[in-house]
Amino acid sequence: MLEALVCPVTHTVLHYDAARQELVSRAAGLAFPIHDGIPIMLVGEARQIKADD
Repeated sequence: MLEALVCPVTHTVLHYDAARQELVSRAAGLAFPIHDGIPIMLVGEARQIKADD
């Protein structure tokens, strides 16, 4: 199912970070949280990521 999701900002591929339970959009510099197995794809809920994240 995760393969079907894209970044809501850039419409690019998301990368799954299992350790942090996030879907990461490197293009947008955002990480979208996953709560109880449900990805929260709202920009307001995403955290900004740094280049080394």
